Amino acid sequence: MTEPFAYDTSDPTGLSGPESDEEALRPGPLWRHALWVVGIAAGAVAVGWATALFRIGPEEYGLPPAAPGALWPYLATWAAIGIAVAAVLRAAAARILVYAPGRIAAALTYAGTRLSLGWRPEAPLVVAMAAAALIAATVWCALALRSHRRAPKDDVLAER
Repeated sequence: MTEPFAYDTSDPTGLSGPESDEEALRPGPLWRHALWVVGIAAGAVAVGWATALFRIGPEEYGLPPAAPGALWPYLATWAAIGIAVAAVLRAAAARILVYAPGRIAAALTYAGTRLSLGWRPEAPLVVAMAAAALIAATVWCALALRSHRRAPKDDVLAER
């Protein structure tokens, strides 16, 4: 029986295993994927809301704090968008190697939440921001798929 976190001298972190590799396949049951997707989206929306409580940068150049008005429609919208973005990235990461899908999903969701709360854009602009986030996630997955297909097939050669 092998230890899941055996010490590896070639690993500078001292950990080896699937949890220490940022670029690892993420297979597992559907409930685990769903929990991951909801957790990433909820965390990013929460951090976006928390940072919207104050101004980022000087008044002339910084992102304004949360504008007055209804808060919940923007939070609910970005939670749904964050779930969609995280689901796209997690679905790809379950099949091919995708670099940092959680960070990418969280960053896209956070940025959209923070910008929406700062300026309270109209619905067409929120839809455009959502489309941009989904397109960015899809492009990230496409780049991972492209590099996956171009990678040398060392496993095939090792089996011979």
